[in-house]
Amino acid sequence: MPFEPVLQEKLSHGVVRQIEGLILRGILRPGERLPSERDLSETMQVSRPSLREALADLQNRGLLTSRAGAGVFVADVLGSAFSPALVALFAAHDEALFDYISFRRDMEGLAAERAARLGSDTDLKVIDTIFQKMEAAHQKRNPAEEASLDADFHLAIIEASHNIIMLHMMRSMYDLLREGVFYNRNIMFKQRTTRDALLDQHRLINTGLQARDPQAARAAVEAHLNYVEMDLTNQQKADRNEEFAVKRFQHEIRR
Repeated sequence: MPFEPVLQEKLSHGVVRQIEGLILRGILRPGERLPSERDLSETMQVSRPSLREALADLQNRGLLTSRAGAGVFVADVLGSAFSPALVALFAAHDEALFDYISFRRDMEGLAAERAARLGSDTDLKVIDTIFQKMEAAHQKRNPAEEASLDADFHLAIIEASHNIIMLHMMRSMYDLLREGVFYNRNIMFKQRTTRDALLDQHRLINTGLQARDPQAARAAVEAHLNYVEMDLTNQQKADRNEEFAVKRFQHEIRR
């Protein structure tokens, strides 16, 4: 017989499953602190012993970590996605930069297409809210804030695609981008003309998503990353030209 006795689930198992789901869906993020034990037990309506049993299980499996005097945190489950040696290689070689942009173009184009089809109305509201914050930061002429919101905007699209493997993979890629491993977005956002162009590109992406037009959303993402690739190529050429110009100047003043 394929049937088994029906047993009432332990409360601690329900707590474990709920926290696992929040981590899996990217709602609880690496490094995020969980509420206090009292708040969690009240919110989840479980006893403290059941809650402690669940948290201990999650810590034993490496999903949560406890810091003395600080609380319980989501573990850095993405920390081993790239070894330090590989990260150093990424930072040192231009081909990694342009392969990264190509990878983003493929993955984020697909994510935008999926988000337009599969994202809920609330998912699209989140994306639109972040874009409105980008517009406000643009008016304040705050390149650092714009660069940070740029990452939030793209990650919100990936979250709205509802593919948990893509979500965690791309979040690890964006962590490297935030750290300046591939390129410094703050530099891109310092030039007025570039900032204007980037905002217009994000507006087109948002428009395609809000209209639930998968093709338009994907095309807008691809056009945006083509622009990023071109801008970075031009920056590299300008940097090389400046190096030779400095050498010519130094040679000239010695003659």
